[in-house]
Amino acid sequence: MNSATFLGLAEALERVRGTASKREKVAVIAAYLQGLSPDDAALAARVASGRASERGSRDEAQVGYATLLDVLREATGATEDDISSSYLEHGDLGEVAEELLAHKKEQPLFAAELSLRDLEDGFAMLRSAKGKGSGSAKRRIVKSLLLPATPLEGKYLVKALTGEMRTGLVTGLLEESIAAAYNLTKGEAARAHMVLGDIGTFAREAASGRAAAARIQPFRPVNFMLAEPFATAREIAEHFGKTVYAEYKYDGVRAQVHRAGGEVRVYSRRLEDITASFPEIVASFKDTGVEFIIDGEAVPFAGGRPLPFQLLQRRLRRLEGLEEAVRKAPVTYFAFDILLRGGKETVDYPLSERRGLLRDLVDGTSARLAETTDVGSEEAVQSAFRRSRDLGYEGLVVKDPESTYAMGKRGSGWAKLKEELDTLDVVIVAAEYGHGKRAGVISDYTFAVRDGGGLRTVGKAYSGLSDKEIGEMTSRLGEITVKDYGYRRQVRPEIVVEVAFDSIQRSDRHDSGYALRFPRIKRIRTDKGIGDIDDIGKVRQIFSGQKLKMEEA
Repeated sequence: MNSATFLGLAEALERVRGTASKREKVAVIAAYLQGLSPDDAALAARVASGRASERGSRDEAQVGYATLLDVLREATGATEDDISSSYLEHGDLGEVAEELLAHKKEQPLFAAELSLRDLEDGFAMLRSAKGKGSGSAKRRIVKSLLLPATPLEGKYLVKALTGEMRTGLVTGLLEESIAAAYNLTKGEAARAHMVLGDIGTFAREAASGRAAAARIQPFRPVNFMLAEPFATAREIAEHFGKTVYAEYKYDGVRAQVHRAGGEVRVYSRRLEDITASFPEIVASFKDTGVEFIIDGEAVPFAGGRPLPFQLLQRRLRRLEGLEEAVRKAPVTYFAFDILLRGGKETVDYPLSERRGLLRDLVDGTSARLAETTDVGSEEAVQSAFRRSRDLGYEGLVVKDPESTYAMGKRGSGWAKLKEELDTLDVVIVAAEYGHGKRAGVISDYTFAVRDGGGLRTVGKAYSGLSDKEIGEMTSRLGEITVKDYGYRRQVRPEIVVEVAFDSIQRSDRHDSGYALRFPRIKRIRTDKGIGDIDDIGKVRQIFSGQKLKMEEA
């Protein structure tokens, strides 16, 4: 069977983008998928979801904006002003590509339609382009795909390569489309997708008639269960209304550990293989002698206490050799759930039973079972929360002993409680335009604190304001712009905002030497001026007072 054309997929996605009807979106994609081979269906579903690689792949085919802009300039002769003007109008690099490719100055040597197989071959080459010279190789590969592409194909190629599809075809609708195309029930589709992890793999199995029989297997990571956030201990106590489990909310990396046939692998919440970064976890479970999949957190930990998360970030970013990173940030794996044991799925067992199986598995290893306390009242929840914070953890996760493991969902059986570390009054010094729904408005704000007679940046926030406030902020920032760089601008330091954050870390990304972690705007302080903002001394004070802090840059 010949591979289908990429143009057919691009046209289907354009029709999806052009309708607000969820039913119509599903019908368009379902009708398109029915005519594809299993391999083409896999790629089409993956691209429709905004991915150019299988979820969990060790290698990604995504390409940076700089590379894509270089190729577009080369292929179309567009100037910086052309690109900046187009981006400010559309707020989407895919639409910029569509506009520019209508005026290509270069043409391919041999004219031929792009097929889905051509696309997959190009993505595979991008995934394999590594090391010295990989930048040039990626530019050549992208150019070889864009030159024969129509403007519409170029639009969706760039959207896939940047991971910014924005057609309104959310994961649930795409899952529904695959179910409709291949006669799966809603329950069969949801279960198969959760078990298979990747939307493309799900589409391939559905097209082959095997999706309904999909089962959890080692080395095929599944979506993690998530906890529903609550603001207070009272809300959590009222939500459950009975005695439940309380666990520390560890500040590490969520990690799924798989073992089979003597091999151990570790996967992140994004389902990426991160085994190489955690030799201690591999060693912990190497000799357990049973096939399993467990869920837990890799926590930097020493002397019976957690270490700063930033040490783990340095390790994951490979800012130093692995041996040195392991020495500086030793990791303990805290296990809190089990999904598979001895070839048998356990996700539908009650948590009380799963914990017993997990305890037997962890005993005798260097990993640790997550500590659990029974809580039932608001006072008990609050007490457990304060104990967690005093020990240096993020907060609390509270779980129903009767709950099943809801893969990929914020199940009502799990709740989490966190708190802000503090707030700072800061002034906005630079801002950027948003994209997608925020195209045309300035929605990303870089802010600073006082340092003597000057200002030092400490973070960037893009959440916390309403659409109305963002619109008003766009007008105001436009009036106080000092220098306009296109989609980024420097502004007079006049607008004061109060930002909340979870912690402060050392950072070379801001000229203060510090960065707020998870900053979000609480309110615009129209009652304050630049003379009222906090200074670098308060930043240092909060940093020094943290239970856990990163002393090294």
